[in-house]
Amino acid sequence: MTGRSLAYLSRVPIEQVQGLSGKRGADLRKGGIENVADLLLHAPRRYVDRSRTLPLAELPLGEEVTVIGTVERVSLRRPRGNLTIVEARVSDASGTLSAVWFNQPFRERQLVEGVEVALSGKVERFRGKLQMNAPDVDVLDRPSESLTTGRIMPVHPTVGGVGPGYLRRAVHNALARARPISDPVPSDLLERLGLMARDPAVADLHFPEDTERIAPARSRLVFDELFRLEVALAVRKHRQVDAAVGITHTLGGGLVGAFVDALPYQLTGAQTRAITEIQADMASPHPMHRLLQGEVGSGKTVVAMAALLTAVQGGYQGAVMAPTEVLAEQHHLGLEPLASLVGVRMALLTGSSTDRTAVLEAIAAGTIDLVVGTHALIQEGVHFHRLGVAVVDEQHRFGVHQRVRLKEKAEGPEPDLLIMTATPIPRTLAMTLYGDLDVTMLDEMPAGRRPVMTKVVKPEVSSLEETYRLVRSEIAAGRQAFVVCPLVEDSEKLAAASATAEYRRLRGVFPDLRLGLLHGQMRSAEKEDVMAAMRAGEIDVLVATTVIEVGIDLPNASVMVVEDADRFGLSQLHQLRGRVGRSTQDSWCILIADPGTPDGEARLAAMAATNDGFRLAEEDLRIRGQGTVFGAKQAGMADLRLADILRDTDVLITARREAFTLVAGDPDLAAHPELAEEIRALLGEAAEWLFIS
Repeated sequence: MTGRSLAYLSRVPIEQVQGLSGKRGADLRKGGIENVADLLLHAPRRYVDRSRTLPLAELPLGEEVTVIGTVERVSLRRPRGNLTIVEARVSDASGTLSAVWFNQPFRERQLVEGVEVALSGKVERFRGKLQMNAPDVDVLDRPSESLTTGRIMPVHPTVGGVGPGYLRRAVHNALARARPISDPVPSDLLERLGLMARDPAVADLHFPEDTERIAPARSRLVFDELFRLEVALAVRKHRQVDAAVGITHTLGGGLVGAFVDALPYQLTGAQTRAITEIQADMASPHPMHRLLQGEVGSGKTVVAMAALLTAVQGGYQGAVMAPTEVLAEQHHLGLEPLASLVGVRMALLTGSSTDRTAVLEAIAAGTIDLVVGTHALIQEGVHFHRLGVAVVDEQHRFGVHQRVRLKEKAEGPEPDLLIMTATPIPRTLAMTLYGDLDVTMLDEMPAGRRPVMTKVVKPEVSSLEETYRLVRSEIAAGRQAFVVCPLVEDSEKLAAASATAEYRRLRGVFPDLRLGLLHGQMRSAEKEDVMAAMRAGEIDVLVATTVIEVGIDLPNASVMVVEDADRFGLSQLHQLRGRVGRSTQDSWCILIADPGTPDGEARLAAMAATNDGFRLAEEDLRIRGQGTVFGAKQAGMADLRLADILRDTDVLITARREAFTLVAGDPDLAAHPELAEEIRALLGEAAEWLFIS
């Protein structure tokens, strides 16, 4: 290898690096490092400044320090019961230190005699000897003069069982053959932003000559990572919107104004702004691609209706696609009264629709203005007369191809697309996952809404009895309640069994109340009957699975009880809580849980602390880490290696601005072929499909 691009290095197998042939290369592949580019972008998690390391004999007492030494001896004792004590003797040329860990028996296997380690902790003197209690440990491998002595030493995270020592040598060997690494980012852009060149940035990330060089190197490579993403999104947006022929909708038909005037309440300022933004998109000659994001109960349905009516008043049709029949039916029930205010004709199309043939004929003939449906909308036999706008709800339940198929149902110009979600997404995450969409946020709740009072209780008799008393008192006041059972495993049948068993038990707890049951294993007609009874006030307590997570709008419901709440994700808990608090009355969310993990405790504490979905979304990102966000669900997209979308918000904003500016002047990247090649190599051949699935 001579000086090459990252795209080229991404095609060089990891086994070609000196020291990584055979088992170590195979182990790295299992851990996700498959090529030289992967290796060079595997950043150290910390650095040990060995150019200034104090000898053990000169360590300051009572201070937090990092020391380097060689393991001389390791022992494990079990003085009583389940207590284990691991003690290691570590030495350097000046002296020795004892390190002790309680109930960490794995340390005996980790600390092999003759291996060099870095210990971080507070130094004390115990019985006349230097000692550290429970220090953090980095196994540095056997001493190597060239890479670990008298310099700043990188400590890379272990991958596939390959430790920092082997990785350090492998990175050093790879750099020696790969440098100089070429730079596809325009030099004038780098100069304007004050960023260093890529080749020294990669070198300084791993083997800096002094600590001041680490931050600039990392900053450059964080920018690169986010810039690649945003360029790919900008190219995608250009192809979808700027270069596509859409429908220039008329804004003067009067239907939207009549609809807003007929509403029995005033729109919020956020709703008015959202409608203005959406109509501006729809009046342009390019197809709209907009994400409408808002809290549960913030009024997305009315905004979506305004978009649909904008199409209808110009002679076009509108379609709403929802992920489940329950949600599609709920949308139809919610939209039909709004449509009737202005004489617009609506229909419902799901897999269980009994009037399917008649609805299909009406859609094709154009005698239906708006249709609400599920995946049934994109199946064979569905033909629109003039589809002008498609609204997709809870977009994370759909793949890219399903949305494309819905748009392809239109003949002629491309219809506008409005994607709705009630799942709050941090702004930085929206800029990476949905960066090719324009984002409209409904950040204002209707007047009079009160925050839901949230309480976390243990599954103990006294707490359960108090919860049941609350349910009884609310029902006595004419309100209704939900009890949600968890999806213990990824199985609808198990969830149904859980809900059914709890339904039977609660009939004994509330023998005088009217209980209902709802789960995903029920037939569509049964689910529809249960929801109709709930809406009519004929059910006091609805026992359900997460089938009610989205789209259920029952202003009379005031209590949400979630059992085994620690089994749910934070966004899911927030969605469930959003099923209550939809009126001006007080409402409660009771989370019954005895979390067995720190993450479970953190999720419940966050729920009790705030009703702000965007704050919860950021907390969720902090708890889970962005790797879960950019995991299997985002097919084809590797985890961000260096960037952190919460910490590096400013860099993300800059990268987005520069990327969209570059693509505006060079939409096909014809003048930046190496950058285009790098994006394809590091983000995948199907880069244009990424980031919104």
